[in-house]
Amino acid sequence: MKRAYGALGVLARALELVVAVVAVIIAVGVLLVVLEANPDNAIVETWLDAARWLVGPFADFFTLDDRKLQIAVNWGLALLIYVLAGRGAAGLLRRRPGKQ
Repeated sequence: MKRAYGALGVLARALELVVAVVAVIIAVGVLLVVLEANPDNAIVETWLDAARWLVGPFADFFTLDDRKLQIAVNWGLALLIYVLAGRGAAGLLRRRPGKQ
């Protein structure tokens, strides 16, 4: 695979890094909820606040009876959308002009 090292290549790489960080925040947030981490712990509280902010539009996408399952499904959907959109955008940035 050829790598683009121009300005757009650097931007694509930065975008991929941001998407990876977002994905980790959401994935760990799901684990913290499912494994019932102590919500009074400052680290857990901060991490969950960040994850909640990132998944905001997807928070109640599906309403299920089981709260943990609902968070896993909705936050997992948000994670998937972020990764697909981020990878797609990075791929477009790496595209060479004139190539199909």
